Amino acid sequence: MKPTLEEAYEECHRIITMHSKTFSKAFDILPLEKRRGVWAVYAFCRTVDDIVDEGENPEEELKEFEIMFHQFLRDPFYQPSPQWIALRDTFERFDMEVQPFLDMIQGQYMDLEKIFYYTLEEVEGYSYYVAGTVGLMLLPILSPERFEHLKPGAIALGKAMQLTNILRDVGEDLERGRIYFPVEILEKHGYTTRDLYEHRLDPSFVRAWEETAARAEELYTEALESIEQYPKDARYPVKGAAYMYQAILESVRKNDYQVFKERAYVSKRDKWSILKRLSS
Repeated sequence: MKPTLEEAYEECHRIITMHSKTFSKAFDILPLEKRRGVWAVYAFCRTVDDIVDEGENPEEELKEFEIMFHQFLRDPFYQPSPQWIALRDTFERFDMEVQPFLDMIQGQYMDLEKIFYYTLEEVEGYSYYVAGTVGLMLLPILSPERFEHLKPGAIALGKAMQLTNILRDVGEDLERGRIYFPVEILEKHGYTTRDLYEHRLDPSFVRAWEETAARAEELYTEALESIEQYPKDARYPVKGAAYMYQAILESVRKNDYQVFKERAYVSKRDKWSILKRLSS
């Protein structure tokens, strides 16, 4: 039996709640129509991301997903799963941009083809495809009247969040055979890829980590410069998401930069504190 629209959106809500409590908590205060649109976009991104990280045959599965998306674009009645049903409704309610979705898929192909990044410039280029695109997907939902004006800030926020992920998930990425941390910055501080694989946590690594974190902080600042241009109902959630994600960097510092064996997170108490501060 085909799921109802309500059930389709609830499935997307389940996905965002399970995989990103930060995003879920930040955007749960949006009006229902916008909130559902965010859920649908997140489910799309999570699905394509999981193909690369968890798929048995990720290259073939990614090609199949790309074919499905093109069929979705051609055929308004193509709704093979709850996620596609919700995304169809979102596309009908909002003036969605197609290119960021295509770019996101391209970013996942990059994960299959490139597992080593040398310069920060390369990392930021990759970060656009897998995260800056998310900001562009969400803009027609969050701020349909000021899409073009807010694009640079939305991209900057996505890239900042991706750099934050990279700085938090060094150990997890190594387990997957990937180095997203810009090796050029590591070498600048006298730290080698061998040191990275050996999980060497020393002042050289901390200096390299902080230099990269400084770039993430710059991007957060750039993103927040245009925050007052968002409609009131979206301004608070976007700002909350930015602040809660930025707080991950401080959590890593509190963990003494242990990014090889532990995953830093922002506690519920800290999240509520951030949201309370914003609301005041």
